[in-house]
Amino acid sequence: MTQPDKGRLVWNHSTHVDGLIPILEKLIKYTGIRTVTPGVISRSRGHSPHLKLRVSVPIRGGYKAIARQGKTVQEVFIVTDLSQTELESAINTVLN
Repeated sequence: MTQPDKGRLVWNHSTHVDGLIPILEKLIKYTGIRTVTPGVISRSRGHSPHLKLRVSVPIRGGYKAIARQGKTVQEVFIVTDLSQTELESAINTVLN
């Protein structure tokens, strides 16, 4: 399922949700994932004790995902040829 010519991880922010970057580095090794870009960080009302990454909405050329840990939320933009189901499967594999 992985490819020798892996995708690209874009670093445009100096801060990230704790533990997110190692997860994204594993995710870009999947065939069909071209670019992963962490986006805006914000605070949420709820509390998520463990890092979660879920697909949120389709965007042009891929999907927006939401990473949550504690009260911190971060958008993650994924440019991919994978379907939403295939991307969710890849994310679950990387998280476990």
